[in-house]
Amino acid sequence: MAMETSSSELKIPKSPVVILMIGMAGSGKSTLMHRMVVRLGSSSSKVYTVNLDPAVKNLAYPVNIDIRDSVNYKEVMKHFGLGPNGAIMTSLNLFATKFDQVLNILSKRAGELDYILIDTPGQIEVFNWSASGQIICDALAVTYPTVICYVVDTARCVKPVTFMSNMLYACSILYKTKLPFLVSFNKIDVIPHDFLMEWMEDFEKLGEALSRETSYVASLSKSMSLAMEEFYRNLRSVGVSAVTGAGSEAFQKAVQDAAVEFQESYVPFLREQRRDLEEKRQAAVEEQMRNFERGMDRAKNKRSRDGASIGELDRLGEDVHNLTIEERDDFMDDMD
Repeated sequence: MAMETSSSELKIPKSPVVILMIGMAGSGKSTLMHRMVVRLGSSSSKVYTVNLDPAVKNLAYPVNIDIRDSVNYKEVMKHFGLGPNGAIMTSLNLFATKFDQVLNILSKRAGELDYILIDTPGQIEVFNWSASGQIICDALAVTYPTVICYVVDTARCVKPVTFMSNMLYACSILYKTKLPFLVSFNKIDVIPHDFLMEWMEDFEKLGEALSRETSYVASLSKSMSLAMEEFYRNLRSVGVSAVTGAGSEAFQKAVQDAAVEFQESYVPFLREQRRDLEEKRQAAVEEQMRNFERGMDRAKNKRSRDGASIGELDRLGEDVHNLTIEERDDFMDDMD
């Protein structure tokens, strides 16, 4: 567990900087992870990666800590009778209850790291609105400079209504996490993001685009766009291409600026709120374990009624209670 200090003694180092990558499925989030691992590594920065998506089949980047090594998503789905999204959420919730183990691993590596990149599920609501997302964000924020990177598919934002939907989502994530925030307009190799910058900087431009839409949603978006002006004014955003690497330098600078903002604006807040955050985090962890136990009881009762064996469920429960998070052996040597 991370070292306990009183709120007045809370000291958060300037590095490593944690970048939490959040984005909808297909936004190119994991590809951008790969691009930044390559770029930062080529500039002699020490990069550490964590994958929090239990259902992903293949990763384009080398991963140091992988949720798939600790939680079997398919077993969770099978034994609890869940759909894909429910199984992803349950798997992430279980992993989050043991997140202190991740902090312990990171603490041993922190002195030699510059960045920690964390990939999250493409089912964005699983991380942003679940208890696990809050547990992980709070645990990281009181330990390292933590930045949220929201990855947006630029090509999908050609329609102003879709753009507004993305920005409203970005706004909700910002106020939910209460951490320095960066929007990365990805895939600028497909379509430049200049028009999006115009829409954010000029209310009239966005209004003109929305006026060409006739749906009720377009009318609603137009009425809300004026209220979003202040959000846009203070929003840190860059255009990037995960495929070509365009915008990588601007992305890296934006992350560094966000890390400075974290030290100047967020650390004083965390000093005041640390004890409250820790208590809420512990309460959330305990609640997730209670939810797991209740789920186990329901599954066992159903199997008993069906005359099926509950041995597999007992083994799953034992695996969860004894869940151990470890580094990937094939990348530990590279860090030493």
